[in-house]
Amino acid sequence: MIITLLDYGAGNVRSVRNAIKKLGYTVQDVRRPTDILTAERLIFPGVGSYGSVMNRLRSDGFVAPLIERIKSDKPVLGICVALQALFEGSEESPGVAGLGVLQGQVKRFTNPDLSVPQIGWNGINIHKQSHLFKGYKKEKLYFVHSYRATLETTDQEWLLTTSNYGEEFVSGVQKGNVAAFQFHPEKSGAAGLTILANYLSSEKSKPIILSSDNPSNTKQETKIAKRVIACLDVRSNDNGDLVVTKGDQYDVRDKGEVRNLGKPVELAKRYYEEGADEITFLNITGFRDFPMEDQPMLEVLQKTSEQVFVPLTIGGGIREFTDSNGVAYTSLDVASEYFRSGADKISIGSDACCTAEKFLKSNVKTGKSSIEQISSVYGAQAVVISIDPRRVYVNTPDETEHNVIKTEILGPNGEQYCWYQCTVKGGREGRDLDAVQLAMSCEALGAGEILLNCIDKDGTNSGFDVELINHVKSAVSIPVIASSGAGSAQHFVDVFRETDAEAALAAGIFHRREVPIFEVKQALIDDGIEIR
Repeated sequence: MIITLLDYGAGNVRSVRNAIKKLGYTVQDVRRPTDILTAERLIFPGVGSYGSVMNRLRSDGFVAPLIERIKSDKPVLGICVALQALFEGSEESPGVAGLGVLQGQVKRFTNPDLSVPQIGWNGINIHKQSHLFKGYKKEKLYFVHSYRATLETTDQEWLLTTSNYGEEFVSGVQKGNVAAFQFHPEKSGAAGLTILANYLSSEKSKPIILSSDNPSNTKQETKIAKRVIACLDVRSNDNGDLVVTKGDQYDVRDKGEVRNLGKPVELAKRYYEEGADEITFLNITGFRDFPMEDQPMLEVLQKTSEQVFVPLTIGGGIREFTDSNGVAYTSLDVASEYFRSGADKISIGSDACCTAEKFLKSNVKTGKSSIEQISSVYGAQAVVISIDPRRVYVNTPDETEHNVIKTEILGPNGEQYCWYQCTVKGGREGRDLDAVQLAMSCEALGAGEILLNCIDKDGTNSGFDVELINHVKSAVSIPVIASSGAGSAQHFVDVFRETDAEAALAAGIFHRREVPIFEVKQALIDDGIEIR
């Protein structure tokens, strides 16, 4: 069977394509509107903001045939924003009409105690039997979204699954041969591939039976898991080979040579198999002289996404630049290439500092910054801000205008206060900007997540900087990833117990097999912390 993919230029469609191929099917793209009607099985992946998705579908002439196919009950599987597109509209893009198959508006999460977007692994409650869940064992699935369909507005005839995130929301719909999920099966590991395989199967859909007739489908409130992320710092060594390296306080050389801890694609595959919830690549070389199509990290992403079915983040070099051929690219152009090569999120570092400094001076959103451009097309959940701060100690809060904390880790001269200075260029240059200012500015500009590093902790194996994490976390409403300093499984337990960070990231201890990922997960289970 040939599976038809509605690739309309959205974000990471490559992962859907690779998942279909891994399951043994051939993929073809929709080339013209009539292909939507003639496809044997159609997958509609929705990645990006509601408005950009619907506007692109309209400009390509895909809306009418999509509606016709759905009303004809021909097999369709929608993913993420594609579920939301079934409704009449969304608060994300006022005035932009959806497909209108389902009545009502998609709304933003509003619980002030929760981070938005919801990013991570959550469960589902199945409200009626469906062949799509044959072999599914109630594992957690990967969600990344700020808006959700509500129970109040969803036709009960369509309701398939719900999940909880401060409230119960619609995470899956199905009527006949048409289904859509808010979660990403192609990013949900083996569990997601099982669900996707059931849709792709030529087996005819079985009749739907209300789950109340089946005691095994007893419902309980689902919980989002804390994420354990493996990070790979990638750069070229002195021989020009791409290697995974790790520095001590950002120094990646040992006895003059770049530390070589393995090949990026092989390590990423290993971490996926060991249970990592996400993989992050940080490109610490830059490759500024390469033409865009020859950027080495594009190939790394392409090959990794063929074997790894959890979210991939890429950071480093996400900025406007002119390549060696004299061709100029905007930061959106660069990000788009990474998304098309297999990235789910992009991480912005030094460029975010420059953007925040300008925003703090003017307090004006120009729409031209990399953060604004990328989030407007791909959604806030696709933009991660990487913050690289270091401690600056002061005797009293009055000595600086920056956001200060009273610290239990005293300074070299017994100082009881410090602020966290943001740095750029791999920690080599400090800026007159603190971590809270950067985080708040980037959230206001449209970023959806913070990757919070700490130069003082990097490579020390002494544990995460809990004071820094709580300092930043209390200032923003978007998810925060704790990074730098992990040296044991207990450090992951500590950071999740002592802060509200949604995820924790490590590199060196995983690369050197000092602390396996399964050991971290077991420690979290033993302490009663929710995991995948």
